Amino acid sequence: MSAPFKPAPRLAKPQPRRDPSLPVTGPTPPSWGWRGSGKGRASHIAVPPRFQATTVQTCGLFPFTAGSGAPSVGVPIGRHMIWGEVVALDPIDWVRHNIITNPGIFVLGEPGIGKSAISKRIASGLIAFGVGVLSLGDLKGEYGPLVTAMGGQVVKIGWGLHTLNPLDSGPLGQALPHLERTAPAKAATLRAEIRGRRLTLLLALCTIARGSRGVPITDAEELVLGAALDVLDRRTGVQPIIPEVVAQIEAGDQELRHAVRARSETEYRELTDGIVRTLARISHGVLRGLFDGHTTAPVDMNAPAVSIDISALDKASDDVVAAALQCTWAYGFGLVDAARAVGNDRPYLTIQDEMWRSLRAAPGLVDRTDRLTRLNRHQGVGSIITTHSLSDLEALPTEEDRAKARGFVERSAVTILGALPDLELARVHAVRALTSSEREFVASWSAPESWATDRPHPGRGKYLIKCGGRLGIPVEMHLTPREIDLYNTDAAIRGHKSTTVMGA
Repeated sequence: MSAPFKPAPRLAKPQPRRDPSLPVTGPTPPSWGWRGSGKGRASHIAVPPRFQATTVQTCGLFPFTAGSGAPSVGVPIGRHMIWGEVVALDPIDWVRHNIITNPGIFVLGEPGIGKSAISKRIASGLIAFGVGVLSLGDLKGEYGPLVTAMGGQVVKIGWGLHTLNPLDSGPLGQALPHLERTAPAKAATLRAEIRGRRLTLLLALCTIARGSRGVPITDAEELVLGAALDVLDRRTGVQPIIPEVVAQIEAGDQELRHAVRARSETEYRELTDGIVRTLARISHGVLRGLFDGHTTAPVDMNAPAVSIDISALDKASDDVVAAALQCTWAYGFGLVDAARAVGNDRPYLTIQDEMWRSLRAAPGLVDRTDRLTRLNRHQGVGSIITTHSLSDLEALPTEEDRAKARGFVERSAVTILGALPDLELARVHAVRALTSSEREFVASWSAPESWATDRPHPGRGKYLIKCGGRLGIPVEMHLTPREIDLYNTDAAIRGHKSTTVMGA
């Protein structure tokens, strides 16, 4: 019987020798290399150097070049929506680097797209840089958690809470004794500044108290207020309060009668009865218990940040809110003046929300507010003003007020635009020129493309930064988990749950 057939064994196919210059085939290695000894694992990969040059010089590197136009000076805000580079913003350092001419920022956008979020991002970054942040008249109480987390001070004004004396000179008054001993000329200048601030604020409060009646402050009324303040100022170590001003005018001594040039007691009463009733409305009317006593919680100028919270008054009448905003603004800017008077050159950032709610309370408030809040750029003070719409300007009582209010926008070197409809962009264009592409870009963020409820607003966290005549910088901001907790302004409506990574 023959043996079964067995095929001859197949010889292994010879393999070509691998060219060591060719890449190794197989699965793509992780970005840091394979794990294990001798496998090229890298624990850290250094960021390659970045160079800036013109497209003529770098054309050979295409497509690895990216256009630049976003300053890298300041607080990182987000990434350029076209180039992907980091965009930074700091109104104070931008002035120092000659990027802008004044440190004012005007933020405009629809509710819920992140106006307060970008303000808080700038504020928290500047606190880390050593800038003092003052949130003056926080009507929604939204800056308190951030200020507390940063180790700052929160002062809550309201009935049953703290009282703020609008005539309190604060640190300005504390600096006077030292200056009177060491620099009498500076002390005299500072005393005049204190008097001017007190008188301007009293006139603003009286304008609000008279409200829509539009009864102007007469020359005699302004003179008697100034004289009463002078009499009370001569007392040492005591800050005047509004009820004392009323009592001083009612007493009507010779100095006050001479100030208004009254020839008789009867004429004096005729000239001053109106202002006495107006002041009485402030101290005994709807504002009673808010601004008619001594300051119960002085602000700590050494704190990294301060928030003057008036959220307890949010549902009060417009005249109450307007008076509260005027008082907190005057007090806050007085703190900055005090710091400068004693040689403290620390830079500051002031945040003013709901400005228009104060300006529309009565005719003439725009001018008085401008005097209280305007600070020269050499003082190192940046400012952020936010609003929903420039149509708020149209609600001001007179055309003169509306024209002056536009100056707040025009004097802000930086305008940050969130999602806005076409009609609002037309208003903005009248004050700050926009290209057609910029208008289309911002308008595209203003409305969702569908009725889907599981998607965030298309404009949330997206901004166009405009500086003068330069092309705008489109930037998208993402928040860290900690920022989402601190910046969440939708807690009440969303049940304290944040559903997106964008700003509130």
